[in-house]
Amino acid sequence: MSSDLCFQTASALAQRIATKELSASQVMEAHLAQIDRVNPEVNAIVTLLPEQAMERAKEADERQARGEELGSLHGLPIAHKDLVPTKGIRTTFGSPIYKDFVPEQDDLIIERLRGAGAITIGKTNTPEFGAGSQTFNEVFGATLNPYDTTKTCGGSSGGAAVALACGMIPIADGSDTGGSLRNPANFCNVVGFRPSPGRVPSWPKEMGWFPVSVQGPMARTVEDVALMLTAMAGPDPRSPIAIQEPGSRFTEPLERDFKGVRIAWSRDFGELPVEPTVTAAIDSQRSAFESIGCAVEDGQPNFAGADEAFKVLRAFAFENKFTPLLEKHRDRIKETIIWNVEAGQRQSGPQIAQTEVLRTRLYHRVREFMETYEFLILPVSQVPPFDVRQPYITEINGVEMPDYISWMKSCYYISALGLPAISMPCSFTPDGLPVGVQIVGRHQDDFGVLQLAYAFQEATGTRKLAPAIALAAE
Repeated sequence: MSSDLCFQTASALAQRIATKELSASQVMEAHLAQIDRVNPEVNAIVTLLPEQAMERAKEADERQARGEELGSLHGLPIAHKDLVPTKGIRTTFGSPIYKDFVPEQDDLIIERLRGAGAITIGKTNTPEFGAGSQTFNEVFGATLNPYDTTKTCGGSSGGAAVALACGMIPIADGSDTGGSLRNPANFCNVVGFRPSPGRVPSWPKEMGWFPVSVQGPMARTVEDVALMLTAMAGPDPRSPIAIQEPGSRFTEPLERDFKGVRIAWSRDFGELPVEPTVTAAIDSQRSAFESIGCAVEDGQPNFAGADEAFKVLRAFAFENKFTPLLEKHRDRIKETIIWNVEAGQRQSGPQIAQTEVLRTRLYHRVREFMETYEFLILPVSQVPPFDVRQPYITEINGVEMPDYISWMKSCYYISALGLPAISMPCSFTPDGLPVGVQIVGRHQDDFGVLQLAYAFQEATGTRKLAPAIALAAE
């Protein structure tokens, strides 16, 4: 099968399988061949189960031949982020402590994706415990950017983004605390959607009420992200913050008239250093939003308090999750995680409580701003893809970054607010590196974000520029 098949949309593949124009086995065979050709060059998929995947594909074809009801993702290959527990499949969390760990239970999103007919082929690479927006670890090494293999693919859903960009899988799951769905999508010219907290319920989860970390879909098109959400979204009693709206909401048409819709265009959140190549790339597509009818106006809400709120809540979560592990395996955990855990240990109860007050005030300031503007248009990341040997960015435009996560403020300011946000392929730097644009919507308006993203996608076509390394591998 030609690798051209591997760059068809998930929606098209699902339709062709449903009408028996293609079989699940043919689709799986093509993607496994693409993995065999391209993955050694980029190191995106770190646990591969080709025999099991082909067996499941044949079973899918047999179910279809018997006339059984098919799920929305029937026959589509998928690889899961190596942070997500998969029953019977090695899950390392990118840590040498867990390099041979095999879970006995599936994560809820695995249950839902498989229940909708997706077929697991393996796991995608992630930084150690998902910490940091650069995908490397001591277990599998680094995942390389397919547009320039000397550069990082971002993270922490970096393996997923690269596998998608290279046509190795049509859909992938990811997760996002401070930008882990959005940043790698931005660096790899694919789509990464951070849904509202509770839109994709999470279980098992020690802190079931924690609103900052979410799971979500990644794909090469907005339609395919929506297709995934039909399976991933919807209520579940095991998640106390689960949104009750069913996943069927995302089967509705994405087309919408945006004439006169006001959007706020911000190059720097009002205060953040952003590299000029990023600004220029995003500015080059401002006219696309205008062409679909939007009223584009410069401006942004007051994000004061977002940095403190996010960092306190992140440290709180790290301290809770990793303190026991740190006590037993300190010498086997990377320094940035130790720093984050110890930052959490130094925090007091009153400090955390005050942070929630601060975050509530921030939410209402932004809510009031977005009564005027339906969407915010922002940079995803403040820098383009950087040297893969560099663990994280230490300065931007001469401004020093105080820690390993501060270069991702353009993502985690939005995480602190809990608003739905998507990274969309936008343009390229003069060196040919992808730059995404971030579309942020109102509270729980996930579908509205997808509608604007779809309109932008159709107006630009940037997503169609696949990396040469994947095409040349034919």
